[in-house]
Amino acid sequence: MTPAAAVLAELARRAGLAFDVTLPGGGRLAGGEGPPAFGLQFHTEGALAATLLRGHMGLLEAWFDGHVDIVGDLGTAIAAALRAGFDLQASLVNGVENRLLERSQSNRDRAQAKRNACAHYDLGEPFYRLWLDDPLKMYTCAYWRGGTTSLEQAQRDKIDHVCRKLRLARGERFVDIGCGFGGFMLRAWETTGAVGTGINTATGQVQWLRAELAQRGLAETLTVREADFRDVGERFDKVVSIGVLEHAGRDQLDEVIQAHADCLHAGGIGMLHFIGHIGPRETEPFIRKHVFPGGWIPALSDALQAMERCGLEVLDVENLRRHYALTLDAWAQRFAERWPVIQALDPVRFDERFRRIWTVYLVGCAELFRSPVGCTHLFQVLFSKGNATQRSYPMTRDHVHVAGAPATR
Repeated sequence: MTPAAAVLAELARRAGLAFDVTLPGGGRLAGGEGPPAFGLQFHTEGALAATLLRGHMGLLEAWFDGHVDIVGDLGTAIAAALRAGFDLQASLVNGVENRLLERSQSNRDRAQAKRNACAHYDLGEPFYRLWLDDPLKMYTCAYWRGGTTSLEQAQRDKIDHVCRKLRLARGERFVDIGCGFGGFMLRAWETTGAVGTGINTATGQVQWLRAELAQRGLAETLTVREADFRDVGERFDKVVSIGVLEHAGRDQLDEVIQAHADCLHAGGIGMLHFIGHIGPRETEPFIRKHVFPGGWIPALSDALQAMERCGLEVLDVENLRRHYALTLDAWAQRFAERWPVIQALDPVRFDERFRRIWTVYLVGCAELFRSPVGCTHLFQVLFSKGNATQRSYPMTRDHVHVAGAPATR
């Protein structure tokens, strides 16, 4: 057995299934025994060398450039790679690039943070509308109750779930940090009567949401500010932060959590909803380089310690990891089905390379949240500013886990 064949055999053994590799000259190597579950076809020696040197990053970037074909189901291939630990190969080479990206894209500088946010979130409302839930366009993990079959219902249920945790009520004022297209504010207003202020640094989303609020006759009720979430400068009864902490950065975690605390009146309640690891780990370089510039996956342990330092009391922690796998499945399916329409929006921006990158992002993250060897989770951390009392917040979760209950007016 050649060295290359031995490596493939070991990867197949760890993955628990067979696959094959077609080399640039037409030679074929088999990994494992039995019919291959998927195949890799290398068209250039450079693509093969990049894969040997940089592991999954080399392989993925060669696929983005059309120098490799993946034969079969992409999700199956990614799940096998995770089980085999292929994403951990060549960690030294990828690690150096990852650290350089982290430094050059740091969100510590407000202007760089805005550029990072706009690079991802300002791809246009028409783009996101085609594959997110309609009309709320929630670009975060949904909440899949038993029997839920639609993304739209799962996202409404997520918002209601958060509203019940926060005990949002008529007349209360809350800030939605990183409000996106305003779906949370609109649903919360409809179901609870609480009044929201959205904070968003992505110019395109802010402009779209202002027009939408005006069209609905809500411009005097719900507001949105184009600002960094560290510059809110006002206090509210409640704080909602869904999918923001991932954009903080290793070197500003305390600063960002302190900003959340500063948004609250004493005794106020807040929610941090974020992708995280249990303990400190490096952020996946593919995500940081190709999808979320400036992105960083915090550790739950670090976030909880920072919250304690900032005078916040943790009331509840829930892990919705399995819910995110289902959410990403729905996004990936819609993205694939509606790709021709997406591409027609802007054939230059939404080209084949973009499609491949975003397909890996959506399908790959679904497999990451589903993988038995995965270490990535979705946490909802409920907190109070200062110690909660029996009168300021319920002693049990009964108000949250009421089957089928909407948020309460």
